[in-house]
Amino acid sequence: MEHRRQRLATWATYLRRQLYFLLAAVVLIGLSLTIGTLGYMFFANYGAADAFLNASMILSGMGPLGALPGDDAKWFASAYALFSGIALPTIVAVMLAPFVHRILHKLHLDDADRND
Repeated sequence: MEHRRQRLATWATYLRRQLYFLLAAVVLIGLSLTIGTLGYMFFANYGAADAFLNASMILSGMGPLGALPGDDAKWFASAYALFSGIALPTIVAVMLAPFVHRILHKLHLDDADRND
């Protein structure tokens, strides 16, 4: 990332940076869904499809589907919901970071210093 006194990055550099951050966000989503899916499979004895569905619903903030079979599953679901409450805003921040940086950088440049 360029310093505020440096020229604005070219569009190619910006797009490459944005794709890198989107890839990082996809990896974080994948890791989060893997944790949730495996947890529901282990603690709630759900099949892969039901475990993935519940993990997706919790991670997206929609809430679980159906009743959980035991206390272990409820403890896991609670911990995963708290984790998801932190993970989702973090993932969104990762996706938006290059865009926000570019906007803020553009606002701090003089007109003569702009690259586009």
